[in-house]
Amino acid sequence: MNPISNIWNHPRTSAAGLLIAIVTVASVLSQQGITLGAAGSGTVISLVSAMATALLGLLARDPANSANNANSAGSTAKLGVWALIALLLPAPFLGGCSGTAVARDIVNWTPTLESAVATVDSTAALLAPADAPVFAAATAGFDAASKLLVNQAKAYLANPTAGVLAELQSQVAAFQQQVNAALLSAAKIANPASQQHVLSAINSVGAVVTAMLALVTSISSKAAVAQMAFHSTIKLATVRPWLDEDKAAVMVAGHYGEPVEQARIQVASLELGAARAGF
Repeated sequence: MNPISNIWNHPRTSAAGLLIAIVTVASVLSQQGITLGAAGSGTVISLVSAMATALLGLLARDPANSANNANSAGSTAKLGVWALIALLLPAPFLGGCSGTAVARDIVNWTPTLESAVATVDSTAALLAPADAPVFAAATAGFDAASKLLVNQAKAYLANPTAGVLAELQSQVAAFQQQVNAALLSAAKIANPASQQHVLSAINSVGAVVTAMLALVTSISSKAAVAQMAFHSTIKLATVRPWLDEDKAAVMVAGHYGEPVEQARIQVASLELGAARAGF
């Protein structure tokens, strides 16, 4: 088949293929630490990847030029599949990371985690009197858990051994369970205003912990991840109705200096990966 005529006869399909290739190459370059320079608060690579992904999504939703053309309908369906493939591409900041790089990244999340936990501590004052004790009980262990997690990440950064990694794995999985349990407790709060404050505060902590969990599992063996998931009794699917993906995307984008649209893709990919791993 003549490739030139194929491109001419199937422009939307060819455009989708090109955009998929751009997202894939950008992901690989990001994994290798290649940025091609800065673009605003992010990098050229992250900007190109986000633009290609957004264009692919628009192309997938674009109505066929002829509503009566069966081939157009099939093409649109294929574009939807390709958009899903792009969505499931691995998050660039997880690929090819060493244990030391992961530990450093976890430590770099420290200010955000501390700020989120501080917000939790101050949220009780915003709640209805009957709801404050419920919230305080649900989040009572956040301060200690966050300090322990950060200290263990620093310990692994200084001494990246299997024993220290095992402690880090245990703590991040335990903290994730605390967050999930807190979300379930928040769901029982009947006062709409109180529940909104509670869910916002818990999701801020949860976004950081989920990112840390993904970072730790990226350098863990399959057996270790399975063990972590086995002890995670409150599964992601159980708390999904109370997760705030938009908040998580904004926090991830701010941390890595990338467009929010790209961060949304990464958050969705991380959640899917965690669910597949059994969390």
